[in-house]
Amino acid sequence: MYIFGASGHGKVIASILLAKKRDLKGFIDDNPKAFELMGLPVYPTSKIKNIAIEKTIIGIGDNRTRKQIAETFKADFFSVIHPSAVLCENIKINKGTVVFPNAVINVGTVIGAHVIINSGAIIEHDCILEDFVHISPNAAIAGGVKIGEGTHIGIGACVIPGITIGKWATVGAGAIIIKDVPDFAVVVGNPAKIIKYHEE
Repeated sequence: MYIFGASGHGKVIASILLAKKRDLKGFIDDNPKAFELMGLPVYPTSKIKNIAIEKTIIGIGDNRTRKQIAETFKADFFSVIHPSAVLCENIKINKGTVVFPNAVINVGTVIGAHVIINSGAIIEHDCILEDFVHISPNAAIAGGVKIGEGTHIGIGACVIPGITIGKWATVGAGAIIIKDVPDFAVVVGNPAKIIKYHEE
């Protein structure tokens, strides 16, 4: 097993794998200054002869970078779920997704590929999170919410039931979402308001 990205996010994933006594061979990162992390070697992509056959997870928090790597390197991506996470029955979690300590995913929810559900986050029943979404620590997503590809929900944000948040949007830390959020919007505050848009 390898972690793609020798960063803080990668370290947290490594700590989960090592605690589960999984055979973690090291990190993959093209940063020329990174040689070792947590006592494990850091390999440049050129040194991994056939990434496609290796079990790999992307340990990078930035959603666009995670998507770029997933599309560039056709590795055997796997998911990581911390033992303290609470996963109810009848949920679906796709490849490359990470669920961190004390997160809760409730019944009927569908989680896309390469999603991050960070520490203490709550995803209630019947939600849909598309690929490359990042839910930050202690964010609370109520039932029936849909979150589009690549969207980042900030730390401690709250989303009321039935809301739709578009793709590649950003919800600021502590924001309270009480109405739908369009694609590429950046929203902050209580109640959340649009302050700008990302470029497509």
